[in-house]
Amino acid sequence: MCLEVDFLQLTLMVLLVIVSIALITVVVLQSGKSAGLSGAISGGAEQLLGKQKARGVDLVLHRATIVLAVLFFILAVALGYFL
Repeated sequence: MCLEVDFLQLTLMVLLVIVSIALITVVVLQSGKSAGLSGAISGGAEQLLGKQKARGVDLVLHRATIVLAVLFFILAVALGYFL
């Protein structure tokens, strides 16, 4: 039984490190909300009125951030429970 718990803890730690590195990478790769000249001039109005839709890579990175954040919290709670 002790060997199973140690293996589970090691697996959770490795997964937590992998998810943490992936989450940091995805967040760093995202462009800022005020990227470019159009963001400096009318970025607030576009966000307020919803004219600018997230497309392409930005949408994928946004969804990946959400998924990785949820995985991070689940793994952190699971590791805290089994530690």
